[in-house]
Amino acid sequence: MDSQYGKLRKLFDFNFLEYTSYVIKERAIPDINDGLKPVQRRILQTLFLMDDGRFHKVANVVGATMKLHPHGDQSIFAALVNLANKGYLIDRQGNYGNIFTGDQASAPRYIECRLSPLAREVMFNKSLTEFTDSYDGRMQEPVTLPCKIPMLLLQGVEGIAVGMATKVMPHNFCELLEAQKLILQGEDVTLYPDFLKGGMLDVSQYEHGNGKIRCRARMEEANEKTILIKEIPYTTTTQSLIDSVEKASKAGKIKIISINDYTAEEVEIEIKLARGTYAKDTIRALYAFTDCEVPISPNLTIVQNGVPRTCTVEEVLRHNTDKLLADLEK
Repeated sequence: MDSQYGKLRKLFDFNFLEYTSYVIKERAIPDINDGLKPVQRRILQTLFLMDDGRFHKVANVVGATMKLHPHGDQSIFAALVNLANKGYLIDRQGNYGNIFTGDQASAPRYIECRLSPLAREVMFNKSLTEFTDSYDGRMQEPVTLPCKIPMLLLQGVEGIAVGMATKVMPHNFCELLEAQKLILQGEDVTLYPDFLKGGMLDVSQYEHGNGKIRCRARMEEANEKTILIKEIPYTTTTQSLIDSVEKASKAGKIKIISINDYTAEEVEIEIKLARGTYAKDTIRALYAFTDCEVPISPNLTIVQNGVPRTCTVEEVLRHNTDKLLADLEK
């Protein structure tokens, strides 16, 4: 019995390690070189192969990507919408939802996409790309793309693997490129996150891509009885923020008459205050008791040379800069 139990335990240990390794390297954690998860890389490679300058139905792109990605159309569609909404690598046409309100995208048969000019310029170079067989051996796919810019830090990424997770914050495009210039000149750099949704940031506990940050909504007093929220924290949507305000109101933490969401291209949430309550005092309470202020715990875990590791923003940027130099020399 003991020998059979030992064999079974070895089998489980081996299979679990294989599964863990697969989820970390092939699904959830991005590669340091191009900053992409495998599904994102396969979407971009498929768009590159399909590229004729015109828009393609997203349903067709998803179907073509399934030749490289074995995990179903819904995971590909969700990754494509997420990548397109970051605004750098994919041009969009149609309703891709709203990152501010949390509204979902239309069905893939209704919306269209193509590679952006930036993606064509910085992501692809056949002579610098190492290829490997796809999962069924019928096609070739890139191991990583020879990206010319620090895409990992530019876009940010989140992923949950087995026994580890990653949460890389997005950064400002111009700040990243200026920092690369300083690195080439042998100078030290320090970078902080920058969010599409705006907001205010407390980086006193930030540890170069790890640690903890606090993100606040940006509010203004329209008058002493009305508060306007113009920017929201990174991890929230206007709907989740409104829900947290209504919850605080029901709990008696703040006193409001109404809250309305007028968000379209830009965030605008209007809060009308109850009699005897004033904007100046309520703003402090909103930060204290609602999602107008949220803590975020960044975790810069990446895959480098096939091995997961946790590193700093500056280490990633130095690696990307050194790789760019090596690629230019090649």
